[in-house]
Amino acid sequence: MAAQQDYYELLSVAKGATDEELKKAYRKKAVQFHPDKNPGNKEAEEMFKKVSEAYEVLKDPQKRAAYDRYGHAAFQQGGGAGPRGPGGGGGGGGFHDPFDIFRDVFGGQGGGGGGGGGIFEDMFGGGGGGRGGDRDGADLRYDLEISLEEAAKGIEKEISFRKAMTCERCDGSGAEPGSKKVTCPTCKGHGQVRRSGGIITFTQACPTCGGSGQKIEKPCTACRGEGRTAKATKVNVRIPAGVETGSRLRSSGNGEAGMAGGQSGDLYIVINVREHELFERHGNDLFCEIPIKFTLASLGGSIEVPTLSGKASLKIPVGTQSGTTFRLKGKGMPSLRGGSPGDQLLRVQVEVPQSLTAEQRKLLEEFAKVSGDADEPTSKSFFEKAKKFF
Repeated sequence: MAAQQDYYELLSVAKGATDEELKKAYRKKAVQFHPDKNPGNKEAEEMFKKVSEAYEVLKDPQKRAAYDRYGHAAFQQGGGAGPRGPGGGGGGGGFHDPFDIFRDVFGGQGGGGGGGGGIFEDMFGGGGGGRGGDRDGADLRYDLEISLEEAAKGIEKEISFRKAMTCERCDGSGAEPGSKKVTCPTCKGHGQVRRSGGIITFTQACPTCGGSGQKIEKPCTACRGEGRTAKATKVNVRIPAGVETGSRLRSSGNGEAGMAGGQSGDLYIVINVREHELFERHGNDLFCEIPIKFTLASLGGSIEVPTLSGKASLKIPVGTQSGTTFRLKGKGMPSLRGGSPGDQLLRVQVEVPQSLTAEQRKLLEEFAKVSGDADEPTSKSFFEKAKKFF
C-alpha cells in the first residue's frame, strides 16, 4: 500500500499553521482541484478528496492533536491510539462528503460531483442561477448600447430577447397533461446516490431524476419533459442617469425559468455608452475642444458653447492662448450614486485663417508693422530663453 501523503504537505502549510491559515490554504487548493473546474480529470478529483480529508482533520483541534502525535495511524482501525476517526466514529469511520466541507468553507451551495451551479459558478462567473442547484434557471446577460445623452439623463428602454420560459402546456411540470410522476427507480425517491472513492464516500444528485426523487411517467410533448420552452420576450429596463460603459444592472427574476419548481434566474444588462462626436468622458467630467477665431482670442469676448443640456456662454479673456482650458462647473455627467455632478472642461484652439482677402491681408500687414512682427517674427522672450541651449 502506498504511503499516505502528509496532511500539512497536502495543504502546503507549516505544522504550526493557524486556523485562518489552514482555511485559506484549503480554499485555494479546493478551488484548484474542484471537479467542476476540472471536468473528467480523475487526478484532480482525487486531489480534491485528499485536501478535503486533510482539512477535515486539521480544522478539528482534537483530531489535529491526534494526527500530530500518531500520524495517519491515529485514524486507522485497530491502530491502538484510541482517538476518534475523522468521520466521527470510534477509530476509523469514513470521512465526510468533501463537497460538504467545501460548502462549509465557502458558505453556499456546492456544485457536488459535476452538478454545476451554486457557489462554484458564483465564484468563477458561471451562468447558473446559484440558488438551488441544477433546477434553478440560468442568469442571462444582455449588452445594451446607449448614447451619451441617454446616459446623462437616464432612460427607460424596452429590450427583446429569447429565453427558456415555463412551458404553457404542462405548466412547468414536464409531464404530459393527465400523466403523473413516479418514484425514481435509480435513487428510490431519495434524490441522491452514493459514490465510493477509496476511504471517502460521498453523495451526489441522482443522474436519472436530477435530484427530485421523481421521474416523469410520460414527458410533455411540447417541452419534452424539461418544463420549459424557448420563447421571445420583452422587458422594460430603467437606465439610471450617470451610468457608464461597463455598468451592470440586474433585473431580478427575468433570466431563464427554473425547472420543476426551481427559481428563475436574473437578467444582467451590461451598458455600453457610444462614443460622442464632441465630448470625451473622464469619470463624471466631460472634455471637448472648441475652436475660436484669433481675433476673439486677442480682443476677448464671449462665445456660445455646446453642453449636454443645451448651450452655455463662455467668457474668453483678452489674450487667450491656444490650448487654454476653461471649466463649466456642474455641466458634466450626473453622479450614479447621488453625489455632485461632474464639470465640463473646454480647451480652446485658436484658428488661423487659411486664406485672406486683399483688404484683410493689408490690415494684417499694417498690424504686423505696428507690432514689430515684420522685423522680428520670433517672440523676444522666447528667443532669450532659447539662447542658453546654443
